[in-house]
Amino acid sequence: MPRAETPIKERAPRNRTLTLLPGDKERLRKQLAYRIKADAETKDRVICGDAFDVLKVLPASGFSMLFADPPYNLTKTFGANNFGSMPAAEYEEWLESWLVLCLPLLSVNASVYICGDWRSGGAIQRVGERFLKLRNRITWEREKGRGAKANWKNASEDIWFFTVSDEYTFNLNDVKLKRKVVAPYTFNGEPKDWDREADGNFRTTHPSNLWTDISVPFWSMPENTDHPTQKPEKLLAKVILASTNAGDAILDPFAGSGTTAVAAKKLGRHFTAIESDEDYCLLALKRLEAANGDRAIQGYSDGVFWERNTARGVGR
Repeated sequence: MPRAETPIKERAPRNRTLTLLPGDKERLRKQLAYRIKADAETKDRVICGDAFDVLKVLPASGFSMLFADPPYNLTKTFGANNFGSMPAAEYEEWLESWLVLCLPLLSVNASVYICGDWRSGGAIQRVGERFLKLRNRITWEREKGRGAKANWKNASEDIWFFTVSDEYTFNLNDVKLKRKVVAPYTFNGEPKDWDREADGNFRTTHPSNLWTDISVPFWSMPENTDHPTQKPEKLLAKVILASTNAGDAILDPFAGSGTTAVAAKKLGRHFTAIESDEDYCLLALKRLEAANGDRAIQGYSDGVFWERNTARGVGR
């Protein structure tokens, strides 16, 4: 929904946060879909609307992956919209109410990723297991924000990984992590399970379900927006490369500022992104425009994901 115009913030010269400038809204609204009919083209579209309405008219069995970052069970404002915390049983019912609308849209070999925190994780697992096959829970380090005075600081979030069936895509070699070798071990003078490179010694490892190489977008990163819960492109790149192939289609019913759509475009996948707040939709479109000329994903290069503070992954 449209919201009132707000004054443009004055930012520091090095602040690269993406914002809507004068003239952006009028131009980008022409690319935005507002009302979708059953026979409308929804591939590679950002749709401004309520997910509960839009999901009902999308084509069946057309998506190879669902990535859902729904509001957690917290009271929080998202642009023009508010989400209020509720009793755990009610939140579980709310999760199921939109998930069942997504299920007919997924292919038989589709993967499903649902984001949550420690409060919502139990509900996500219970609802997901009613309809899908649980594969794993990814925990990623979300090192941002101030510490708590009377509790442990919340520095992680979870992503629950489900599949529709036992036949699903998992591209192991596309999501390996490259780490610096601190204590290189040799056998007969040769590296054992690591490589000497011009800028250091590195080992390429299998991906685990504990991700410590993710940086939450911040002011000096060009992907950063003012969305309060924006997911990093690197995070989306991992699940997209693991669970889809080039040309596959990805559904995101709570798109926010468009990270799923942007990562999908950069990696040669299709997307359908649904978001109810118009300004966030327009930010997503602006990010997609930028991706026409810049396909880089911070922390991902040379076909591998780099740990933080390495020569090709500094600050990423």
